[in-house]
Amino acid sequence: MNNQSRRDFLVKTGYGLGGLAASTLLPGGGMFSAAMAAELADPLAPKQPHFPAKVKSVIWLHMDGAPSTIDLYDYKPELIKLSGQDIPPSFMKGIKEGVRGGTGKLFTTNRTWKQHGESGAWFSDLLPNLAQHADKLAFVKSSVTIGATHNISILKLNTGDLNPGRPSLGAWIQYALGTANPDLPAYVVLYNDKKEPTGGSINWSSGFLPAVYQGAAFRPGDSPILFLERPELESAKQQRGALDLLKRLNEQSGARYPNDSELQARIQSYELAARMQTTAPEAVDLKKESDATKELYGLNDEGSKSYGETLLRARRLVERGVRFIQVISGPQEVAGDSRNWDGHTNLEENHSKHARAVDKPIAGLLADLKDRGLLDSTLVVWTSEFGRTSYGQSGNGRDHNPWGYTQWLAGGGVNAGTTYGATDEIGLQVADKTKAVDTYDLHATVLQLMGLDHLKTTYLHNGRSERPTVVYGKVIKELIA
Repeated sequence: MNNQSRRDFLVKTGYGLGGLAASTLLPGGGMFSAAMAAELADPLAPKQPHFPAKVKSVIWLHMDGAPSTIDLYDYKPELIKLSGQDIPPSFMKGIKEGVRGGTGKLFTTNRTWKQHGESGAWFSDLLPNLAQHADKLAFVKSSVTIGATHNISILKLNTGDLNPGRPSLGAWIQYALGTANPDLPAYVVLYNDKKEPTGGSINWSSGFLPAVYQGAAFRPGDSPILFLERPELESAKQQRGALDLLKRLNEQSGARYPNDSELQARIQSYELAARMQTTAPEAVDLKKESDATKELYGLNDEGSKSYGETLLRARRLVERGVRFIQVISGPQEVAGDSRNWDGHTNLEENHSKHARAVDKPIAGLLADLKDRGLLDSTLVVWTSEFGRTSYGQSGNGRDHNPWGYTQWLAGGGVNAGTTYGATDEIGLQVADKTKAVDTYDLHATVLQLMGLDHLKTTYLHNGRSERPTVVYGKVIKELIA
């Protein structure tokens, strides 16, 4: 019996060291389940959720650099009243000494505030277009996290951990549900910059999951993936022959190293890349979009064009069955060369330009999804690595704030027009700690809306049954309709 046929035999019968180990996790033990055999054959095949899903896709809007949500959504009259004064000690209880950058005077920017919609949600004048969709949003005004630096907190936002090595939320969803479109990745990362975003590809890594589940980064421009096009002098037949040869050679190596997930991912990626030569460019091609749609997303304004194109591509990917689309905002060249929302200085100028960049495109995305009948099956999450302090820094900026800030959800299954939790009177810390929403809770809630129980979404790693929310997390039921 040769190596290939022996391996086929072991896979089909469920024995061998890997088969025996896996069989101990199955009810009754001793044999592979049909689902496990199918996953070995095609790890990206569609899989059933734990229960009926409320949404099919997620668009994860990461506001890179951490905007000051007390200048966007969290209206605080007391902060305005106390502006320029020292922060009362009572508001600093529970905050450890050595806050990055020190504690300055309470600081108020020059914002005009209004309530919008039947929900009466507060918005500042920085987001006039998004404010028109107030009743579509479910606010989380009691968000908290751990970490005081961007890279660490961004990693936690995406993977639930402060250290590299865990899968991102998109990787978990792709692992648990597979793909709905075999010609496109189920997990796509979009960004509107020539550079990789803050923290880089570790934020869409598959971690200890097989490498095939990592995110596929699509760059701006007509060629979203480098080297995807077939060389001009190579025919389709020649390319197919080369791919078939590569597949045979890789499968021979795969038989010798069945646990090499990188090799298995490479085999899958070659085939997917061949199919994507036509599907990926078409999926992000905006030429056939109407002038009215382009205007809706802000493509006629240089300040919002870049981000608007990115969100329009996100909508096109949702239409094509992509399950998880991670969109990272930036850049906008402002004072201090701030390419993101990191407003330690000149916050007024920084936030004015970044808000202009995202306000109309996000409003356009919500309106477009609604008009096309896609909002009921799509979850939009607006999030960042942390918030900004109520006290000033460098006179006209704000420091990092992991103790209390705002995020929101919109779309299918969301309890729209509501607000969960609150910060204190100056917007520094969560007022009621029992309503604090950490990254783990946000992840658990997103998974719930996708039809996945975060406690049952598991993967055996180093003898331990791992899950997306580590050992934490609760579903915020008040956010779900």
